[in-house]
Amino acid sequence: MKNNKIINNFENLPSPSFVCEEKLLEKNLKLLKRVQDEANVNILLALKGFALHSTFDLCRKYLKGCCASGLHEAILAKEKFSKEVHTYSPAFKDEEFDEIVDISNHVVFNSFSQFEKFKSRAINKTSIGLRVNPEYSSVEVDLYNPCGAYSRLGITKVNFKPELLDGVDGLHFHALCEQNVDALEGALKNFENSFGEFLPQMKWVNFGGGHHITRKDYNVESLINLLKDFKQRYPHLEVYLEPGEAVGWQTGYLVATILDIVENQMKIAILDTSAEAHMPDTLSMPYRADVRNSGLANEKKYTYRLGGNTCLAGDIIGDYSFDEPLKVGDKIIFEDMIHYTMVKTTTFNGIKLPSIVIKKDNNCYQIVKNFGYNDYQERLS
Repeated sequence: MKNNKIINNFENLPSPSFVCEEKLLEKNLKLLKRVQDEANVNILLALKGFALHSTFDLCRKYLKGCCASGLHEAILAKEKFSKEVHTYSPAFKDEEFDEIVDISNHVVFNSFSQFEKFKSRAINKTSIGLRVNPEYSSVEVDLYNPCGAYSRLGITKVNFKPELLDGVDGLHFHALCEQNVDALEGALKNFENSFGEFLPQMKWVNFGGGHHITRKDYNVESLINLLKDFKQRYPHLEVYLEPGEAVGWQTGYLVATILDIVENQMKIAILDTSAEAHMPDTLSMPYRADVRNSGLANEKKYTYRLGGNTCLAGDIIGDYSFDEPLKVGDKIIFEDMIHYTMVKTTTFNGIKLPSIVIKKDNNCYQIVKNFGYNDYQERLS
């Protein structure tokens, strides 16, 4: 349900809610635009990491377009961003493919078998690419490692078929996950060693995502120099990057409310949010969410386990300590919840999805979306 109500008081925000701070988002976008301009490359918004389309009027001022992982993201990019659309999928569905081609500036295939299957329906209608696997594995968590052992993502060198490249305009590789430029240097070296001989016949190359460009310790100057160096070696190539986390990184938070405090060998605060439904990375990665004004368990005077409001026994966010005792009605703020977290939410157990709020530059809050029963009911039949 669209709202667009303006609120001037943080305490009156709906709970739970995601709050994206427009000023912080624009700061990230300006840095990405600087990389884009100085290195003469194209930066796309990866919708898998950030799809808050209420902010797309701002994002499109700085970025060249969006990359999509399938039909629905491609439609969103076309309708809401209205610039370039680049679509890759591990495997395209026959009944969706023609619409994807109509929408997309680039379509990237994950295998030669998919390319051969759909080639006749894509050639001369869109720019065709192949995803390759540079077999450079520097991501520590297997769940997020696109080049891990037995990865299904991308064509390895041993499976590459140069004789089938007719009609292919570009190569795409993705080997990173929230990493610095040194990881890109390693991945790019492997990519060129394995597939560099084919670059002279290409029109573009896509460096994929995982570039943590807006993180405080990221070496932006080294990235710009690396990109410039690559462009000097291959001046005919258009270069694309697809960061998702770098756009939404540290641009906002999830605010929740304590509904009850129970005790079972320790104090447990039950919130109106959920690890399972609203912060799944806290369970699957695992990932420890940063809670404002908190410490590790027993670091501060009062320690609590923060739990979600579903019936899943393991719906536990983690153990945190505070300077003062918590009480029912207190707000808990989970930092940096705008990238990836928002796009993974579910209505498991019928729990209400968090509202979506944009904090404007004038320090007021615009409620752009509230969710209710219909959002749960309409997913099922």
